[in-house]
Amino acid sequence: MIAPVTETSAVPLVAVHDLARTFDVSAPWLNRVLERKPRQLLHAVDGVSFEIARGQTLALVGESGCGKSTVARLLVGLYAPTRGQVRFDGQDVHATLATRQARALRRRMQMIFQDPYASLNPRWRVQDIVAEPLREHGLVRDRAALRERVAELLRAVGLSPHDMTKYPHQFSGGQRQRISIARALATQPQFLVCDEPTSALDVSVQAQVLNLMKDLQRQHGLTYLFISHNLAVVRHVSDQVGVMYLGRLVELADKRTLFAQPRHPYTRMLLEAIPKLHAIGQARTPVQGEVPNPLNPPGGCAFHPRCPHADARCKAERPALQTIGGVRVACHAVQEGRI
Repeated sequence: MIAPVTETSAVPLVAVHDLARTFDVSAPWLNRVLERKPRQLLHAVDGVSFEIARGQTLALVGESGCGKSTVARLLVGLYAPTRGQVRFDGQDVHATLATRQARALRRRMQMIFQDPYASLNPRWRVQDIVAEPLREHGLVRDRAALRERVAELLRAVGLSPHDMTKYPHQFSGGQRQRISIARALATQPQFLVCDEPTSALDVSVQAQVLNLMKDLQRQHGLTYLFISHNLAVVRHVSDQVGVMYLGRLVELADKRTLFAQPRHPYTRMLLEAIPKLHAIGQARTPVQGEVPNPLNPPGGCAFHPRCPHADARCKAERPALQTIGGVRVACHAVQEGRI
């Protein structure tokens, strides 16, 4: 067995509270002095909070640059938060990673990266790539046992044990992503952070990889954070959906509610842009406007320059994420009943 099957529980495995990450993107000090320019701070993630129950999938969606991938890296400890907290099974992730318990925690949470062409070492054979976590964590030491474990992992993702002697360049994009998934499963994790794992793949291959991930989740009780900009993919894999805009969550709801009754104007705009099979001959509504410069975001609600329902309050006051009708939404128009 690759991992023990665990039952879905209402108790969240992952709890994120007021998570924020700011990057200093200022010019060098001497340039700033000579040109009399202030420091520039990029608020990539700004006050994000959510929970993921065991065995469930939360998908984060939004346009490029909204902070989805930064959230992913904060959750697995690749970035340290500027503010806020990530708790995994009751443990503060970033506090734990600074202690002797870091190795045990890292075994329980892994990440699948976006580009299967860049995330695999081209000089290593597949057996070395998949076996690396096993060696690093001291899970398997005997050479014969290591080969058998790698073969088991490859079979679990639909590849042949004979593939372990090959190099990454000998595989297609979908097969490379299967190798990445096998590597992520090696430590028997409970939580996988998937940063757009199918965006670099052809549509038919995307479906195969997504179905594989759903099967693995059912078999081993895995919990996913799934990052994507493709709402069709999100509809297929998620249980809950969080919509991000300029570093903040603007709507958080279960999948059926969000797709049937989107509340935030930005969510509605994204859904209206999806091609519909039975709407042949009808003009699609494109996503209106451009994402503002994140170094100089608009005041008040960041979405107000693109929102058809914006008023004076929207331009002056930033809305808080509030629960309305079972949906968490950050929108003055929704809170006031104007839409």
